[in-house]
Amino acid sequence: MKLPDILAAAAVALGCAFVISEMIAPKMTSEPAREPAEASGADRDRPAGEADRPAPPSAYSAANAALLKLEDDGHYWANAEVDGRAIEFMVDTGASTVALTYQDALRIGLDPDQLDYSWRIRTAGGEVMGASVLLSSIRIGRVEIDDVEAMVLRDGLSQSLLGMTFLRELESYEFRKGNLILRQ
Repeated sequence: MKLPDILAAAAVALGCAFVISEMIAPKMTSEPAREPAEASGADRDRPAGEADRPAPPSAYSAANAALLKLEDDGHYWANAEVDGRAIEFMVDTGASTVALTYQDALRIGLDPDQLDYSWRIRTAGGEVMGASVLLSSIRIGRVEIDDVEAMVLRDGLSQSLLGMTFLRELESYEFRKGNLILRQ
């Protein structure tokens, strides 16, 4: 399979993940939706100057492992370092690739306006354009993966997604009693 075919498949999976996260999952709860930042102490609203500090581990970490707890919204959230900057991800095993919002791309030092948005990504809300990027590293606790392929979406994504281009590089990941264990 050629890289364009892989990225096209990733775009389709990303579109499906978007539909689930934006349209279906919020309707599955009777409680009002809450911001992910409240759920996991994300760093997105930190004062200027503090945003450059590394994110704390999402839950606990041990040698070459990290534990993420299932949040009240039914998702696993990861406070990660991407190229040394704090980013909050929703873990999405249905997304073929890591997907960054425009704002998170800015946060890690990319210039989203200079990227090549040549990848068409189909979602239930329509078609959005994505730009392929290579991230130097993503770290969650003591788990760190280098050279991670990702897509930056100009719009159509409200939350960055930790997809399979990160997860498939792990030794394993396991869902166990409300926890997601990442092992390297």
